[in-house]
Amino acid sequence: MDKIFFHVDVNSAFLSWSAIRQVQAGREDLRLIASAVGGDEKSRHGVVLAKSTLAKKAGVRTGESLFSARKKCPELVVVPPEFDWYVKNSHAMISIMQDFTPDVEQYSIDEAFLDMTGMEKLMGAPLEAAEKLKSRIKNELGFTVNIGISNNRLLAKMASDFEKPDKIHTLFPEEIKDKMWHLPVGELFGVGRSTVKALNNMGFYTIGNVAKADKQLLRSRLGVIGDTVWDYANGIESTPIIRKETKENSYGNSVTTGNDITTPQEAVAILLSLTESVAGRMRLDGKKAGVVAVTLVDSDFNRRSHQCSLGFTTNTTDIIYENAVQLLYDMWDDKPVRLIGVSAGKAVREEYEQMSLFEDEHADKLKKLDAAMDEIRDKFGDRAVVRARLLGSNGPGGLSNAKARSKKGGNHE
Repeated sequence: MDKIFFHVDVNSAFLSWSAIRQVQAGREDLRLIASAVGGDEKSRHGVVLAKSTLAKKAGVRTGESLFSARKKCPELVVVPPEFDWYVKNSHAMISIMQDFTPDVEQYSIDEAFLDMTGMEKLMGAPLEAAEKLKSRIKNELGFTVNIGISNNRLLAKMASDFEKPDKIHTLFPEEIKDKMWHLPVGELFGVGRSTVKALNNMGFYTIGNVAKADKQLLRSRLGVIGDTVWDYANGIESTPIIRKETKENSYGNSVTTGNDITTPQEAVAILLSLTESVAGRMRLDGKKAGVVAVTLVDSDFNRRSHQCSLGFTTNTTDIIYENAVQLLYDMWDDKPVRLIGVSAGKAVREEYEQMSLFEDEHADKLKKLDAAMDEIRDKFGDRAVVRARLLGSNGPGGLSNAKARSKKGGNHE
């Protein structure tokens, strides 16, 4: 039996989810104007986390500073991120997916893979099932998704990146030549800016050029990544694009930026956003974690991760964030980054919490702060309260706080 995978990707997730909230409050739909989700638009260090189609046409890019975005698009409407609301939308989407298959692998807050192998009798043919899934998400939750269909996760993900929004695309092995090989090599999954430059210097400009190249030549010029690039160009998922270490006792979130992140200050701003959603999900599930990890993927597709053991369990945003910042600075090597991820592992139920030897009045205040913010957001919406650090710079101050916290607990590896 041939394997069948769906890759579901929310169209402009943060922007779409914030737009739904705006419409519910009687305000203009962000999807129809030049808009972005990010920090304070007056801050030189706030970054664009998501942008609308009109903002994109004006040259606004995900990951760039809001100061820069404002110069390109003076009329840009900027709203702060609402991570608890995003998590709720993500959970609701996953819940619908689980009506289609028990095998759902969440790839990020706005992406998931579905193993639909053998589900035809229950859900219909792949295209029919995908249409049902896409329609349910749109009708019940109010946002659109793209769905890619293929025999492996790599090709399903590539297919979901074809024409957007609100589309379904197939990319089966026999369709690779016609649908994928004509694309610029930079659109191949995992190929960053420096790899594109290296391939262009070798005379390879399309995915098809790479697919038909001598694999030994690619390996000699690019190292081990040459094998992966050649395999991916031929639709072979030789290096899994989703890792199986994600378990029920681990909570994570990651974001692939639209352009390279070149400074740790930019990365830290995004890291806080990710930590908010990770900690919020743990609190919703009544879990606390004892390990924090940060993952970076650079523009050459090199992945590296650092983690630390806290010595106690927590779901407090600030404590997870401060340790994550320390990890990020410890591993930062000035290479441009395309993916940033944070996770909290070895999570346990709150009733089994291992108390820290360093539990103090400050930690208790942080817990109360999270509880108060959760309560306010639940009653009045996620925008009712936003952390000050999401509205401004997350540079050296965040690092010093992290270093101070790391002295209280956290064996960094």
